Amino acid sequence: MLSALMYVLVPMPCLFFGGGSTQFLISRDGGGWIDAAKFLTGASAVGSFAIPIILRHAHMISTGAMFIEFTSFIIFVCTVLCFHRASLEDDW
Repeated sequence: MLSALMYVLVPMPCLFFGGGSTQFLISRDGGGWIDAAKFLTGASAVGSFAIPIILRHAHMISTGAMFIEFTSFIIFVCTVLCFHRASLEDDW
């Protein structure tokens, strides 16, 4: 359930504040909404990595469940990087 929630929350700042493009994440351009989108994207990504560690420390999930969460997060990050790479190229 945590993975599904993070899959929904992580791309939301990009959709709402970045216009659906990943270009703003690598640009140095600033501004209120762009900076907010970068902050929220980073906070969501850190939270999706930190929450399983916190739950494991509190003995609410097992070690195997924590590693499954990490694996799903790595797969999600690879998917986002592939999307970003494909959106940068004009041939797509």
